[in-house]
Amino acid sequence: MKERLQKLISAAGLMSRRAAEEEIAAGHVLVNGETARLGDRADPETDAIVINGRPLPRREKKLYIMLNKPKGTVTTLRDEKGRRNVTELVKDLGTRVYPAGRLDMYSEGLLVLTNDGEFANRLTHPSANFGKTYHTWVQGEQIEEKLPLLRRPMELDGAVTRPAQAEILARFDRGAVLEITIFEGKNRQIRRMCEQAGLKVTRLLRVREGPLELGELKSGAWRPLTEDEIRQVLS
Repeated sequence: MKERLQKLISAAGLMSRRAAEEEIAAGHVLVNGETARLGDRADPETDAIVINGRPLPRREKKLYIMLNKPKGTVTTLRDEKGRRNVTELVKDLGTRVYPAGRLDMYSEGLLVLTNDGEFANRLTHPSANFGKTYHTWVQGEQIEEKLPLLRRPMELDGAVTRPAQAEILARFDRGAVLEITIFEGKNRQIRRMCEQAGLKVTRLLRVREGPLELGELKSGAWRPLTEDEIRQVLS
């Protein structure tokens, strides 16, 4: 059965659907020897599909992994500085997986890795309305008075964010641990929101994404998602 090329490439576990679209637009995908275009369809059983000079591999078993990303690792698949990539922590899987969404190098916590592009798109697309919850260690004065500012929309990158949720979990000398939930994923969003509120983030740990919870998973460890967790994301 013919399907859109970006869907086939993503389903093969090579990259996300968005990245596949970029490869097609750049002319790096051939179907039966002809350069493919966005919108083209193909049947992997009858058509020869080549990406960057390599044949499209057979579909692998779909994998869904929850990782507790440690601080100091990057989620970009190609890092020009040679820093440790999160995929190195799951290399024993025997099958390539890639991050569904991102956490910056200095952030920790829940990160899903998968070779199922449809699942990754569902988890990260704004239309799913999945909240992302972070435990956020901050330093600053009058923290309680600044919670309303954190909850209100803010302008970042020329666009206004959606309202967030923010509560105090614990207090310590000249600081607190906040629980902040956002419903989008702008670059370094939590850190920049806190900066606008006059707070300095000293640690950022993602503990929940949609129906998925980090729980007691140790830093650097991973586990497969349960069938129920996968179903909750896709439903």
